[in-house]
Amino acid sequence: MAFEMPKETSESKIREVTLGTGDVKVGGENILPFYLFEGEMPNRPLIAVEVYDDNPQEWSPVVAEPLKDVLADPVAWAKKAQDEWGADLIALRLKSTDPKGDDKPAEEAAQTAKAVAEAVSIPVIVYGSEDVDKDGDVLKAAAVATEGKNVVLGPANEDNYKTVGAAALGYKQTVAAKTPIDVNLAKQLNILLSNLGVDVGNILVDPTTGALGYGLEYTYSVMERFKIAALRQDDSMTQMPLIADVGVEAWKAKEAKAPAADEPAWGDENKRGVLWEILTASSLLVAGADVVIMRHPDAIKTVRKVIDSLMG
Repeated sequence: MAFEMPKETSESKIREVTLGTGDVKVGGENILPFYLFEGEMPNRPLIAVEVYDDNPQEWSPVVAEPLKDVLADPVAWAKKAQDEWGADLIALRLKSTDPKGDDKPAEEAAQTAKAVAEAVSIPVIVYGSEDVDKDGDVLKAAAVATEGKNVVLGPANEDNYKTVGAAALGYKQTVAAKTPIDVNLAKQLNILLSNLGVDVGNILVDPTTGALGYGLEYTYSVMERFKIAALRQDDSMTQMPLIADVGVEAWKAKEAKAPAADEPAWGDENKRGVLWEILTASSLLVAGADVVIMRHPDAIKTVRKVIDSLMG
């Protein structure tokens, strides 16, 4: 007797969001992640490569070494990510604006965002330093400077969503809405942005990422619940594509960056950190991430192979 795979189909789907000014789209699926036997997943998950504007000095040599020629130049970094690593997106972090760091003015950082957006042909995500007060000014200035590029501005949260949302609305940009690993809080922020006038088709959800060993299961659960609510319960306020901010969280882990001389039982640090990022990204792709933000070129290469395999 032939085996027939049981199927659970849905008339609901994740909204398809256009990024940048070309034909790059994310979302649009009417199935749980990679359940290709049940429906359609028209757009493969995208890999965004991190670029910083402040020449990070504290990074593990394992991840800094492959980037040593571009760490001080965000434009060159973005071009390398596009041309050599095949990035689908650039995730520019304007960390230089952090009041606890260099505290550079919003207008200066906005010009960096403009230069990066003009230097590459792929869409750009622009994140501030995640200082709530400063980010409002920074992201507004970035929205003005990159007008016409349809960048993703973020993270918008419950304290600054009016400023970020208004900037995105006024200059025709997309919004990344971030909340702390909670489905209801994420839905509420989507509702607030929608009430402000932001088109729900121009919102991505960043539910906050926990890396392997540091809350991965919580992020996995929230992403999974988001997809089930969107597709099985037809919940309009969960039908946005999801972002997993993997690189920054994976490389925070002590297990990813501790030298083997300090922790000999943990193995070769040249492999360990890369594997930490790969495992975090791969897990969250299966959970439902439509965009994964990554850092190490070897991890990026491997996760692209994972996506190829899962897409069949």
